Amino acid sequence: MIKSLFAPRESHPVETRTAIVPATVKKLKELGLDVIVEKGLGLKSDFKDSDYEAAGAKLISDAATGYAAADIVTRVRKPQAAEIDALRPGTLHISFLDPFNESALIADLANRELAAISMEMIPRTTLAQKMDALSSQANLAGYAAVIMAANRMRKILPMMMTPSGTISPARVLVIGVGVAGLQAIATAKRLGARVEAFDTRPAVEDQVRSLGAKFIKVDLGDTGQTDQGYAQELTPEQMETQRQEMAKACARADIVITTAKLFGRKAPLILDANVLTQMQAGSIVIDFAVESGGNVVGSKVGEEVLAANGVRVIGPENLEGYFPKDASCMLASNFYNLIEHFWDAEAKNFQFREDDEIMNGCLITRGGLIVHESFKEK
Repeated sequence: MIKSLFAPRESHPVETRTAIVPATVKKLKELGLDVIVEKGLGLKSDFKDSDYEAAGAKLISDAATGYAAADIVTRVRKPQAAEIDALRPGTLHISFLDPFNESALIADLANRELAAISMEMIPRTTLAQKMDALSSQANLAGYAAVIMAANRMRKILPMMMTPSGTISPARVLVIGVGVAGLQAIATAKRLGARVEAFDTRPAVEDQVRSLGAKFIKVDLGDTGQTDQGYAQELTPEQMETQRQEMAKACARADIVITTAKLFGRKAPLILDANVLTQMQAGSIVIDFAVESGGNVVGSKVGEEVLAANGVRVIGPENLEGYFPKDASCMLASNFYNLIEHFWDAEAKNFQFREDDEIMNGCLITRGGLIVHESFKEK
């Protein structure tokens, strides 16, 4: 029987989100779980310790105590080695794990006989939508990218009629029309900008147009998307054609937001030095993929880089946590929905259903083994 869930404070210095908020504490307790949280858990997202306590959580000062007592551990970032060592064998650990790039971590989790669920690996299906943390966080990140750019830019986004004359609307180009890209388009339109968008998948044109933006068509030949909805990786020839066309669109844009990520692989370079030199002085580029290699030449994680011709390239770190209160609420809902979906109310236990598509998609280790087909040793 699973009795307790522990949520530790995030150890990564830039992480502002939390996997559990007071509202979900109440729901978890209704399932029959004792909820333990480390003091200060929600301070970066404006949730006070007293809020958690009022919701029924037990507060502790020492994370080691929580790890020792926990049957389930929920957190945003992947655990450190010392934190894995503190967990009891058989504990269920749920977080983002970056499994394609963390083979040593996955092996360590298996060796410690921990059951580990990776939130990135939740399948993109209708049933799993309420647990899809990648999409919920990408939605907020798309919004945050536009707000960040608007705050840094030295002109306004909307058209404005003034006694001195008319101010033309800013031009925004969004490259990559996934969840984040669509939200960026919608946000820029709401703020009054003139918006263009590009994606290698022609099928998204209708979505772009429905938001009032113009879709830039580039003939790349055979392109498509994966069964998870991600754009397929382009050939070098297709990338070069794309860059040439993007240069023309970037040259007329005040803000460019690149959102091209390849799940589990290095992000593709979309804007090279030649493209940046053709852009207007003072233009803003937000490299959404900077943490996975970057879409823009010269972008740096957590920094603003002054490129050629006065173009400012921003590489935001933890863009998903730019508005941490809402991000945490959405993320906590994803975590709760996952737990609730596999919860046996009568036995008060988490069920590892081997025939379940969602479980097969996100369970990485269990019982001393790496059980996910993508990460087993061949």
